[in-house]
Amino acid sequence: MAGHSKWANIQHRKGAQDKKRGKLFSKLIREITVASKLGGPDLSSNPRLRLAVDKAKSQSMPKDNITRAIKRGSGDLDGADYQEIRYEGYGPGGAAVIVDCLTDNKNRTVSDVRHAFSKFSGNLGADGSVSYMFDHVGIIIFEKNTDEEQIMEAAIDGGADDIITASNGDIEIISEPSKYEAVLGFIKKKGFNPNHSEITMRCSTEANLSQSEAETMIKLVDTLEDLDDVQTVYSNAEISDEILEKI
Repeated sequence: MAGHSKWANIQHRKGAQDKKRGKLFSKLIREITVASKLGGPDLSSNPRLRLAVDKAKSQSMPKDNITRAIKRGSGDLDGADYQEIRYEGYGPGGAAVIVDCLTDNKNRTVSDVRHAFSKFSGNLGADGSVSYMFDHVGIIIFEKNTDEEQIMEAAIDGGADDIITASNGDIEIISEPSKYEAVLGFIKKKGFNPNHSEITMRCSTEANLSQSEAETMIKLVDTLEDLDDVQTVYSNAEISDEILEKI
């Protein structure tokens, strides 16, 4: 598999720093609500809810907000009925794009997503048109200069499926989504704290973009991520360090 996109890592860090707290909380609350609805309100038996709550806590979301979202999902409180919808399409340079949404108005969402693609040299595709290029995985990332040998040993003992040294020197530990929490927990018990970890869609092939394509691609992703109904945007766009420095 191709290495995890450097640009995806940069986008994640940029997003974590730049997004307005209110919009971020809104997206987290939707995920908690849907996770509670689909798997029940008990964190111990609902891994998706557990991960959503952990992410909310990492962003300092108040406990009351989390509790209310869980209760809305379980039906103990009234609230919007969100649907999970995935859109697939192509961005500049033929880069594959997946847009995961939680919405209470499908017509509004598809209109907003289609407009973003059209505005920035992309187009929506049919279901399955690009998702075959991605694998649903847990990924745990350690930056270069970490003790690679010990981390690899902990990852293997913890049940990881693959360990990759990326082109930038990062160590990437890959697992099945169902094993992600166990692998991450085992590694942390061994005293290693990753720089980043998540369950994500990981591309198996990458699309290298020119500077103009990269500039447009970044605008497309930023516009999509700014939509209230959009939870996550995945892409196989690969932008070189040289181009990133220029833009």
